[in-house]
Amino acid sequence: MTLYEQSIPVYRQGLKMLSGLLDKAAAHEKGDTLLEAKLADDMHPLAVQIRFLSNQPGEAVQRLTGQSFTSRDDNDASFADAKAVLAKMDDYLAAVSEDALIPADQTIVMDIPNGMQFTLTAEEYVRDWSMPNFYFHLTTAYAILRAEGLDIGKADFVPHMFKYVTKMPEG
Repeated sequence: MTLYEQSIPVYRQGLKMLSGLLDKAAAHEKGDTLLEAKLADDMHPLAVQIRFLSNQPGEAVQRLTGQSFTSRDDNDASFADAKAVLAKMDDYLAAVSEDALIPADQTIVMDIPNGMQFTLTAEEYVRDWSMPNFYFHLTTAYAILRAEGLDIGKADFVPHMFKYVTKMPEG
């Protein structure tokens, strides 16, 4: 599996899944106030989870291709705004070609905002940093919405799996 296959389609799939969850959240009685919901007092609210998640693929593309990307530092005020940001990131990712990525064994030096620095290969970066962080924020967003009473379940988290269904349970 190529570095591209391990990253770009996975990001796009996650963005689409979250967009579907946000459709349900927008229809919920709490509406856009859900953007301020959080799982624990010391965790970021949903709006920040969405921002971090929407930045992660762009940051990865920057490291993996050298293309310029500026992370957002503002939170969305509505689910409509958040969905627009996710769609914009999906369009950005759709334009990334497989041959634009650096070799999997090329070294990346990654500085993070708290001052830490990591040196790892592009493959290690995708596997050990980018994907875990992406799924952390995706899962946290799901968990916040579920904890706030949205009628969502595992099928909402993995809607992409339905294209593989060969048999459905009866009844």
